[in-house]
Amino acid sequence: MLPYSDGVARRYPPVVVWLLIAICALVFLYQTALPPHARERFLFHTALVPARFLGDLRLLAPGDPVVFLTNMFLHGGWLHLILNMWTLWVFGPAVEDRLGPGRFLSFYLVCGLAAGLAHAFANPSSVVPALGASGAIAGVIGCYARMFPAARLVVMIPIVIVPFFFELPAIAFALIWFAMQAIPGLLSLGQQADAGGIAWWAHIGGFAAGWLLAPLVRRPRRSYRAYYGDEGRYGFLPDGRRNGGRGPWG
Repeated sequence: MLPYSDGVARRYPPVVVWLLIAICALVFLYQTALPPHARERFLFHTALVPARFLGDLRLLAPGDPVVFLTNMFLHGGWLHLILNMWTLWVFGPAVEDRLGPGRFLSFYLVCGLAAGLAHAFANPSSVVPALGASGAIAGVIGCYARMFPAARLVVMIPIVIVPFFFELPAIAFALIWFAMQAIPGLLSLGQQADAGGIAWWAHIGGFAAGWLLAPLVRRPRRSYRAYYGDEGRYGFLPDGRRNGGRGPWG
């Protein structure tokens, strides 16, 4: 289930979203350009290995706390990068618009840090490097669902090779998405995480942080210029609900 577009009207360009996408793309290009041995050394110093903080490796090769920040700008492959950046592109602009660029950047980083901590505490003995922006982006999804629960998302599901598009309220998408993370996350507790795979608890931690922080980080309404009745996109209200022909709104 891949989000395709949303209907939330926006006032300001998503400068921070563009910046984050550009940084992640440039870092990934740098990663892929490194020789294999240098790439392993680079990931050793920039990705999150929980065992270096909470497991046996903390005595042999203790980790640098900065990896809780740097790991969210790394990706394991082109598909990993594209899916993460696409999801950020769909949900990020509306959230940045309501928070403002400075708050949005701080919010994004805090959600990424919460995601890293959740992953580390759920997998304390894992020696597999965890990397990717998905934990921070999960926070953006949680914030979006909290601020725009009735917003209409266009979602795509591929059936064999044919894409199937349909509308879904943001809160329904978020609940389905969160269940898809929480169920395998809970099942993974107590199991060996050394085989790699998806960092379920990073997604859970990031989403929870975004959901909880949403009402605290939104910019004051008085600092945000009012909407007018002709400014909806495709017949949607500013919060993403369908207008339904009810006339002007503010």
